[in-house]
Amino acid sequence: MNLSTNINTRWTSIFVDELARSGLEAVCIAPGSRSTPLTLAFAACEGIRIYVHRDERSAGFFALGLAMASGRPVALVCTSGTAAANFHPAVIEAFYSHIPLLVLTADRPPELRGSGANQTIDQIKMFGDHVRWSVELPTPVTDAPDVVLRHLRTLAARAYDTANGLVKGPVHLNFPFRKPLEPDPSSASDSLQVETGSHSSKPYTTFSRGRLLPTTSQIEWLAEVMAANPRGLIICGPECPGGDLPLAVAALARSAGYPVLADTLSGVRHGPQTVGGYVLGGYDLWLRAMGDTLSTPDVVIRFGAVPTSSPLSDYLERAAAGIHVHIREDGVWADDLHLTHHYIQADPAAFCRALNKHRKTRSGSGWAQEFIDREHQTWKTMDSAMAQTPFFDGRAIRDVLAALPDDTIVLAGNSLPVRHIDTFDQPDGRPLTIFGNRGASGIDGNVSTALGLAAATGRRVVAFVGDITFYHDMNGLLAVRTNNLNGVTFIVTNNNGGGIFHRLPVAAHEPPFSELFLTPHDLTFEHAAALYGLRYSAVAGREELREAVATAFGERTGANLIEIMTDSTADLHHMRALWNVVSTTLKQKP
Repeated sequence: MNLSTNINTRWTSIFVDELARSGLEAVCIAPGSRSTPLTLAFAACEGIRIYVHRDERSAGFFALGLAMASGRPVALVCTSGTAAANFHPAVIEAFYSHIPLLVLTADRPPELRGSGANQTIDQIKMFGDHVRWSVELPTPVTDAPDVVLRHLRTLAARAYDTANGLVKGPVHLNFPFRKPLEPDPSSASDSLQVETGSHSSKPYTTFSRGRLLPTTSQIEWLAEVMAANPRGLIICGPECPGGDLPLAVAALARSAGYPVLADTLSGVRHGPQTVGGYVLGGYDLWLRAMGDTLSTPDVVIRFGAVPTSSPLSDYLERAAAGIHVHIREDGVWADDLHLTHHYIQADPAAFCRALNKHRKTRSGSGWAQEFIDREHQTWKTMDSAMAQTPFFDGRAIRDVLAALPDDTIVLAGNSLPVRHIDTFDQPDGRPLTIFGNRGASGIDGNVSTALGLAAATGRRVVAFVGDITFYHDMNGLLAVRTNNLNGVTFIVTNNNGGGIFHRLPVAAHEPPFSELFLTPHDLTFEHAAALYGLRYSAVAGREELREAVATAFGERTGANLIEIMTDSTADLHHMRALWNVVSTTLKQKP
């Protein structure tokens, strides 16, 4: 098929070719008519893998998972109308999680907008402020001057670079097309030839970016602050940049005597940096028990986004009088308590290394040892208490976390699962990677995000999700078969509704609580597993769970669904009992 015989496909071929030259490797396409020129251009471009999705919302979150795992932009394509609107939840999550997406929406030409034409809505800047950049492309014409064709290439390169910028995020490009949308297969090639290049060809426009390195004065200032204040904490929240940061921040912690409180989504809880005991993960339990009696730090050094743990937020607010420093290269504000006194925009790993090299004395370790001791006692107490506690959702998640093989990728689903993982995920040396959609913290699209992670990496993926979260995105399960995904396991805690609402004051107000918040559905997911070809296990006890997990993790092909049957009221009761045991034990400790 010669795409150059149609002006629409000629323009999209130029645009897509430049995306490939810029580094684009994957696109998720939802079928449609008006988007035909874009779809054909991607189909004709070597080096870009196509993932086809029937559901635009699932496609958006699948692309989010691809981009989350790879750290590089992924493209999305859909037709006009509400199809584009169904990308919006994923666009919002990408914006707040700083995930690079290129959202390419097909549209009717200007003369059909506002005319009553079918499947025509206002798509101009339809995602509002939830994108880094929004562009309406010119409607393709046959007599366009060369500068317009060059514009297509520079626009593609700029869009890719903006999505992949210092502050990553989604970019929206709206493509108006007039009919005919397809090339005429009977037509001979005209004089308009499509300029193409292989995936490795040099881009027409190349963008490059240096690093933001700390200044000498910044390093000297913070080194002096730390030397004068031996009582300090390092907080690693979600969205820490990874790479060298975990080892660099752990080295700084040991040198300064500042313990690291590492969020489960920080990328710091698992790996060689945990050797030495300065990386702590049990603080959600011991701060809940002891936060109001613990001494507060004089210095708090933060990396990444807002932590998941509420007890940690409460503790930091009690430490408001201290010196709060936030180090983040992209310059995005992430302090909902507004405690930050010094915001330093610089590469976090480089800052830690430079600061550690500049420090000349080691701070006393007594302060850090108090936190390390409480961490050790908490895990010891919790393991003992769990052995005496009936089976409940938190215990199930703790058991599965302990059984994860090395190099597993985890998707921490929103609502209760991510909170349980943050509470029960004990730091260790295993190379685990934990992701979550915490930008907007929605339960939509979590299934597809997990499958995107699997497609991007080829590694084992374990997704912890609640029943309502799983229900929200069952359509996404089709991607398992259509993309031949293997080694994926969904751990679904089915407590028959919105169990997290039991933790809120509204739980005391019946009958509206059960009818309008808990919303029991009386569903199980065995038939959904059968529909989409997943191996299925239903468990209601610890031994059953152990067997199901061993079987699932032993499989190398296909996907698994392990449905854990729990009771939300009993779950909360057992969780509170565990909190009380930990609290009593820690308060008895001299």
